[in-house]
Amino acid sequence: MMIRIRSRDGSERVSIDNPLITIAQLKTLIESQLRVPTLNQTLSTNQNLLLAKTLDEIARFTDMSNPQTPISTLGITHGSMIYLAYEGERTVSGPNFNPAGSFGRKMTMDDLIAKQMRVTRQENPHCELVSFDRDAANAFQNYVNESLAFAVKRGGVMYGTVSSEGKVEVDFIYEPPQQGTEENLIILRDPDEEKLVEAIAMGLGMRKVGFIFTQTISQNKKDYTLSNAEILQAVEMHGEGDLKEWVTAVVKLEVNEDGGADVHFEAFQMSDMCIRLFKEGWFETEIGEDDDPKLSKMKKEVVVGGKDTKEVDNDFFLVVVKIFDHQGPLSSTFPIENRNTAVTMKALKNHLDRTRSLPFVKRISDFHLLLLLARFLDVSADVPALAQCVQTQIAVPEGYQLLIESMASAS
Repeated sequence: MMIRIRSRDGSERVSIDNPLITIAQLKTLIESQLRVPTLNQTLSTNQNLLLAKTLDEIARFTDMSNPQTPISTLGITHGSMIYLAYEGERTVSGPNFNPAGSFGRKMTMDDLIAKQMRVTRQENPHCELVSFDRDAANAFQNYVNESLAFAVKRGGVMYGTVSSEGKVEVDFIYEPPQQGTEENLIILRDPDEEKLVEAIAMGLGMRKVGFIFTQTISQNKKDYTLSNAEILQAVEMHGEGDLKEWVTAVVKLEVNEDGGADVHFEAFQMSDMCIRLFKEGWFETEIGEDDDPKLSKMKKEVVVGGKDTKEVDNDFFLVVVKIFDHQGPLSSTFPIENRNTAVTMKALKNHLDRTRSLPFVKRISDFHLLLLLARFLDVSADVPALAQCVQTQIAVPEGYQLLIESMASAS
């Protein structure tokens, strides 16, 4: 059988003849196949092992510390993922390559640039951590879980704040017009709607802080963290966001110990090198049917692990970010834009009726509600003013309140 090993060097595979081997025997196989000495290895089924920075933190991962434990008792079967931390350096075997500019061949300027374009792993993110508003995160994952059943991809732009320490707080998720399939997510940009979103965010004292998307059930069987197409989409969004703390979040279903499925969030930053390569046009943006989805193709050779290659393991471009959650200032109970059902004034009336006991400013403290209202208000004056009332939780001017109530009652 084959199991997958993820370390700081990316995802690799180890072949096992006997599924009943012990952890000690597994470590011996990792040493022989991946060249990591057994004494240097710490193994765990917990991905947080890769976030551990010190030996003390690494030592806390003890689920695979007993060398006599059979791996089968830990639920490790064909295709399972195990996480590996190790001390020291090793030589990672790479793909076949043709050295650029060897003897007997003239070196071009492109060859010289490629010699210097070294793709290495970025250890630390610019983002200290990302915290999701619970209601916003739930509204997004409930839809993809219950309505879409993780059968097609879905995406959104995350808005919130960034602290001086690099902590990102996501307080609402805008879901642009889009078409999702099993393998692809096509964002259909609407510049007019995006202007409204930006005006609301400005009034709320928030900004774009990241991109969130789902992986489908069929992708769970694939051997990658992000596919080459997802890397391209994520780095394009990151580059456009122009925020060093920009976060890319992935939502997917994972099988739990009981055989059921849990919704799982992961957060990354695209590495500085990834963004540089994208902005300078190194990525091949056309992806063929036969291309390995876990490798990103380059137009010119780059240096990875001391070897020249045009294919880079996608994991080299990902920097893991810690995830927390919080209760933000907004609710997420109003119907969300650009889903299967159009949001109408009837929804506004229902929402206002349901929240009648709350102060008016609380009743409209929902980004998705503000987006509906913004379509009928002045984007440069009314929209930021109304959003600012929500941000400061001050009373909404009577004129706005009457206008909103009349819009609702006209439905």
